[in-house]
Amino acid sequence: MELNDFLMHVAMRKPLDTPEIMELLNRMSDEARRITFELNGSYHTMEEIRALMSRLFGRPVDDTFRVFPPFYTDFGKNIHIGKDVFINACCHFQDQGGVTLGDGCLIGHNVVFATLNHDMNPEKRAAMTPAPIVLGKRVWVGSNSTILQGVTIGDNAIIAAGAVVTKDVPANTVVGGVPAKFIRNIE
Repeated sequence: MELNDFLMHVAMRKPLDTPEIMELLNRMSDEARRITFELNGSYHTMEEIRALMSRLFGRPVDDTFRVFPPFYTDFGKNIHIGKDVFINACCHFQDQGGVTLGDGCLIGHNVVFATLNHDMNPEKRAAMTPAPIVLGKRVWVGSNSTILQGVTIGDNAIIAAGAVVTKDVPANTVVGGVPAKFIRNIE
């Protein structure tokens, strides 16, 4: 299986349960680890970081994109980043199902994006089902939050530190315990 075939497969949210898919995932994981080890193993200028992230994603990132390593992913080829996006240190992107961050998103420390889930049936537990995570424009995800598969977060939403998001979040919404002083003017 080739990457484009895989991306079409996950776009239809079909299970990841064939030997061909597992072989592709292993290949992509090896490539992602090589690039993230290089990224996370020593100091790089922001230009060098953007070049490494472009290699990891398989497409150029915007000159306004910033990330503070370490950065972790076990796939890398299904991450889409808008302009003026900032990702803080120690974030984990399980992106096989697709992760899209709209323009102006701010991602705090230790945020997890998990686009896969295992089958509930123990006999089929090794099979995984993908679903994308999509953040609109100017979404702020606080530190130590987890966004689960299939979630869409609308423009200007705030996900408070430590939140676990399992359902879609409408635009201009605050999820979690953000102090009032931070939410007066979110629109």
